[in-house]
Amino acid sequence: MATATVTQTELPAGPTNHSSGSPTTKDGPIPLDDRARPVQVPFVPFPEGAGLTVDALERWNRPKINKYRTAAVFFAFTIFGMNDGSYGALIEADYGLSYTVTSLVFLSPFAGYTFAACFSDRLHLFFGRRGIALFAPSCKVIAYVVIATHPPFPAVAAILALAGLGNGLVDAAWNAWIGSLAHTNELLGIMHGFYGLGATISPLISTTMITKGGLGWWTFFYLMAALSATEIGTGAWAFWKETGAKYTDVNRANGQGSGMTRQALRKKVTWICAVFLLCYVGLEAYDPRNFAVSLGGWIVNFMIRVRKGEAFSSGMTATGFWLGVTVGRVVLGFITPKIGERIAVTTYIVAAAGFELIFWLVPQFVVSAVAVALLGFFIGPIFPSTIIAVTRLLPSEMHVAAIGFSAAIGGGGAAV
Repeated sequence: MATATVTQTELPAGPTNHSSGSPTTKDGPIPLDDRARPVQVPFVPFPEGAGLTVDALERWNRPKINKYRTAAVFFAFTIFGMNDGSYGALIEADYGLSYTVTSLVFLSPFAGYTFAACFSDRLHLFFGRRGIALFAPSCKVIAYVVIATHPPFPAVAAILALAGLGNGLVDAAWNAWIGSLAHTNELLGIMHGFYGLGATISPLISTTMITKGGLGWWTFFYLMAALSATEIGTGAWAFWKETGAKYTDVNRANGQGSGMTRQALRKKVTWICAVFLLCYVGLEAYDPRNFAVSLGGWIVNFMIRVRKGEAFSSGMTATGFWLGVTVGRVVLGFITPKIGERIAVTTYIVAAAGFELIFWLVPQFVVSAVAVALLGFFIGPIFPSTIIAVTRLLPSEMHVAAIGFSAAIGGGGAAV
């Protein structure tokens, strides 16, 4: 039998020498070295299933499969960012549409986001994260293939709802999963940094294809379809064992059944985060000249029309904005937990407002380009910080439903 060594102090019965404070025997005080000695006691292991467990958060690299899952999630968010940085001014110029009509390319994905918010929790229950990894990018592949054929604008607006459904499922599922790991601030900052990376390279690639290669804007979506097809393979392989049964066991251990969306909507924090993201994305889509211009999606059009820039340099301005978002999310993601989310977010909002004023009031192309990049740097970490608030204030079984709903409402800000 295994034994463990412990130190046991033995005090023999006998009078105590109060003057010295040491126990004594009839032969005199007990020597110090003899008062404690090692005693061998048997070690009895606890039987398996005895209920003595310690809940520890998983890490991005533990268990080992989480390394590949984290990489798959980061890749998915890169494609997610490429989607959001790819259309807007390109569609408007080709179809000869007004700003109001073109805003449908944001309203249509909002419909898909809303559907994802309503059903993402049920999809998790039935199919698990494996099902999300298969279904979400499949929706995007279909949408991108249709757009790549250069259909009429109504078809583009309609099919973008399917892309919105796929992105909405990705947004809710992977935010909730990353939010369940240790070092949430840093990981969410990096993940949303990959989103910013995708949105950074997207206008760079599409602008180069159009201005230098003489290709139509729709050809960019052949690339998007290929990347999304790759996402199916990477995500499904990494999350193959994450079935609906496993998700139900882990997230319904407290005996609650389905209906997490309803329960999440009864929580005040869900609505606060949703309204905050609506304002955040809506302000991101505001322009001082009283027409809707998304800083990330339509900054190219603004710089051409208002700041009188050339097409290529204006396209690089959008790249600068998303580069600022990317760097801000990664760098400030490590600073935020050190100073606290409340102080950090307040500071970021004040700084972003200052650079927005510079962008608005100084009618210089270079100044506007620098201001919009710094604006992206400070607004970048606000979205991840909101997701962190949801994961900390709500139980884990509500994360998918609450994040999905908040992201869907926030997505409507781009159209509003």
